[in-house]
Parts: sequence; structure tokens; C-alpha cells
Amino acid sequence: MIFDRCRSIRSPGFSRLFSSTLQLAKKHKMPPKKAPAAEKKTLLGRPSNNLKIGIVGLPNVGKSSFFNALSDTDLGKAANFPYATINPEEARIPVPDARFEWLCETYKPSSRVPAFLTCIDIAGLTAGASTGAGLGNAFLSHVRAVDGIFQVVRAFDDAEVIHVEGDVNPLRDMEIIQTELRLKDIEWVEKHLDGLKKTGRSLGSSSLADKARKEEIATVEKILKALTVDDRDVRKVDWNNKEIDVVNGLQLLTAKPVTYLVNLSEKDYVRKKNKWLPKIKAWIDEHNPGDPLIPFSVALEERLAPLSALEKEEAQKEAGAQSALGKITQAGYSSLDLIRYFTCGPVEVRAWTIRRGTKAPQAAGVIHSDFENKFVCGEIMSYDDLKEYGSEAAVKAAGKLRQQGKPYEMVDGDIAYWKAGG
Repeated sequence: MIFDRCRSIRSPGFSRLFSSTLQLAKKHKMPPKKAPAAEKKTLLGRPSNNLKIGIVGLPNVGKSSFFNALSDTDLGKAANFPYATINPEEARIPVPDARFEWLCETYKPSSRVPAFLTCIDIAGLTAGASTGAGLGNAFLSHVRAVDGIFQVVRAFDDAEVIHVEGDVNPLRDMEIIQTELRLKDIEWVEKHLDGLKKTGRSLGSSSLADKARKEEIATVEKILKALTVDDRDVRKVDWNNKEIDVVNGLQLLTAKPVTYLVNLSEKDYVRKKNKWLPKIKAWIDEHNPGDPLIPFSVALEERLAPLSALEKEEAQKEAGAQSALGKITQAGYSSLDLIRYFTCGPVEVRAWTIRRGTKAPQAAGVIHSDFENKFVCGEIMSYDDLKEYGSEAAVKAAGKLRQQGKPYEMVDGDIAYWKAGG
């Protein structure tokens, strides 16, 4: 009986039926599963739209003079001796944007409000600041309170402006700043790790809380290794999202984005040549690759600062060089992962600052919390579409005005009209 059954299974009729079924299955096979969407990367830094950038460097490198020129004020105390600045000064700097200017020309509003970058003038750091030398602890606390860093590097000779280290050597100065920031981070991380281990001695269960604590300890140990063994700033490590949450909670100095500003003499800036610039670029490429480098001249900026717009234009033509302040402001704004969207009308054209990755309800909430809490939708068009078609009506007629709901992630240059419930 068993033999007969086996023979019947191998019969030609069955083989043809099996082959047809197999071909049919191949023809109508299930589509492959979609690859899971990549996890959205959490940003380093405070989850806020009100971020600040601090001016950091050694004493007498031009920080306060730069701050005064940037902010068009005399708040920063510029003097030819260390620690002329004790308490940090703060100013809001308009961020240049050709899109904003075009929108204002188009709508001719009664009120114009550009995007702003909040900038802090911080006292000069010296070697030993991490151990408290020269009011170092106080000054480093001011660095901890900002979200990004403009690091001013002196690359000009001037016998009348003393250098705290005795001579001009920007590479040594950059090493000093990096070392002091790292040493303070190491001190902070070791203290935090010690506290975690003391409270985690009894960790042995498989509870979610114990598992989370163990993961936090592992991440803090990884941070300490990056700073001490790998000789890397925290912002230069590829962290996953869980690790970034831990890093952000520590508010580390070396986790903050850095834009290097090289202060040249006016002569060197105009001729675009300075013996230190290639060496500074090589140092950045070796130690912190990818960090922006912007040459500028405080001497030129100070000379241009009191002039009217027309006089400034003439002076720049005569000098053969343009002010770098607009470029610096934009670089600082971008380094903080800030973008802007616009609201437009005859009453007001305004740029609203948000962080990259902000969803529509939170973007609306920057204007008023009710817009977020009672969010219905946003009518969104891009600046590029408005400029191409010339008017809102033409954009709408072309089908380029979109209704976006809560999941929509804002794009730099969006023009938005929000709808909220009663």
C-alpha cells in the first residue's frame, strides 16, 4: 500500500499539476516587504528654538570688538588687558536673508521682522581655566549656558595689543581652548559617572528601569572614552538616538557646534593671504574635520561699523573687500540647526525661527501656544514657488498651495498660514 501511494504521487498527471501550481505561485508571489523607514536622527543640543551662540577665545584676540561690530553696539568692553569682560553681554543679531528682503518688497508690509541670532560675548579663557584659573570656572559656566560657539582665533601681529601667551600662535591658542573645554567635560563626565555607579550598585534585575540605567552608564563610559582615549570632541562621535538623549542631558562643552573665526589684519584680509591660514585649516581638518572656518578682520569691521549703508558700500569698494559679518551670522545660525519660515501680509512680513525637523503644530506654536494646542492644519507654499509664479493667487492656481496636517515637517523657506480651532 505504501509503495502504491508513492508511485501514484510520482504519476505524470500529478507532476504536471504540481509544476503548474508552482509556476502559478511564482507568477503571483507576494511582493517583498518594504524596508523599515530609517530612524530620524535626534539633534545634538537643547530641543529649543531659542538658542544662543557664544563668542569664545583667549583674551585680546578681538572678541569684544567683534561683538560690538556684529551687534552695532558698544556693549562689549574692548581693552588691552585680560579679563576686561567679566559678565557676558547679549545681543540679538538680524540674520541676513535675500528671501526676506524680496518678500518685504512684494508685500510692502507696515512691519518687517527678520530672523535673529542671539549672541553672547564671553570673557577670554586661558590655560588652566578648567581648574578655575583666572575666573575660569565662571567663564566656562557661561560657555555651558550657550548652544554653539564662535571661536575667535587671532592671526594678526600688533605690538600695541598684548597677547596673554606672549606671542601670536593661533595653533597653540586653539589647542589651549580645546584642551580646557575637554578637561572640564572630563571632570563633569567622571563626576556624573561616579554618581551613576553609586546609585546603580544594586542593579541586577531585568526591569526596564534597571536596563535603562545600565544603558546610561554604558553611554557615559563611551563619552569618557571618546574624550580621554580617542582624543575626540563629543560632537565628532556618531551617536545613536538613545545615546544622544544622554549626551544632551549632560550639556557638554565639546558637544556644542564650533565655527572658527580667524581675525586677520585688514591688509591680510583684503589680499586674502596670511601665513597662518593654511596651518589653521590643516589643524581643523585633523582635530575637528567639518567645522567651518571663516577669515575676517575686526579692524575692517570696526571701520565700517559707524558708516551709513551707502558709505559702507563705498568703503568696501575702496578697500576691495566685503564685510564678513553677514556670512558669520548665517554660519552661526545654521550651526545651531536653525531654519526659518515666513508669515506674509500687508500688515507684517516676519521670519520665524525653528529648529530643523520641527513639525507643523510646533512651528505654529512659536507664534502662539493656542496655534499649537488647537492646530487644525497649515496652508503652505514654498518661497521658490511664490517667486516663480509671482503671487499667492497664481501659486494656488498652479496647485502649489498645499494643506498640511500635524505630521508635516517644516522646510526652510516655507510660507505658512495657520488654521486653529476655536
